[in-house]
Amino acid sequence: MEGKLIIFSAPSGAGKTTIVHHLLKVFPDLEFSVSACSREMRKGEQYGVDYYFLSVDEFKDKIERGEFVEWEQVYKDNFYGTLRSEVERIWKKGKHVIFDVDVIGGINLKKQFGSNALSVFVMPPSIEHLENRLKSRETETPESISRRMGKAEQELKTANQFDKIILNDKLEHAFEEAERIVEDFLN
Repeated sequence: MEGKLIIFSAPSGAGKTTIVHHLLKVFPDLEFSVSACSREMRKGEQYGVDYYFLSVDEFKDKIERGEFVEWEQVYKDNFYGTLRSEVERIWKKGKHVIFDVDVIGGINLKKQFGSNALSVFVMPPSIEHLENRLKSRETETPESISRRMGKAEQELKTANQFDKIILNDKLEHAFEEAERIVEDFLN
């Protein structure tokens, strides 16, 4: 059984994770695809819930064995990707897969799955808004915020490569628009 895939991408801090969590509550036939990464687990995170935490070597072995449907090296030795087994696990349950991935991952998934996938770009109200959200998280250093802001500026230029764009200026409106887009796609 092959289900559909719904891909939410955005620069860090744009609210894609909040929107995805909302959609999971609204649509019982969606299941979240847990990504794999090679970074350290942060406080409060759980293996297999937030990410599949792999060492750099484990990640590279899985790349060589073709176990990822998409992956990328975001920064040196900092890998993120979607395991093929994760997508298949969800489809076997008769559910559709929803992704919360960065922009390159979203573009790569859409290329691979074509019309079976809906790609949605979450647009922040402004670049300043993104920076403030990252600062308010208190998990980022000034260096990592600066690096993420540089990346965000590049990512915003890719929005036109997505099927749909949701402006997240008011969260309630973003929720409503996301629900409508997902419902249309699933039906």
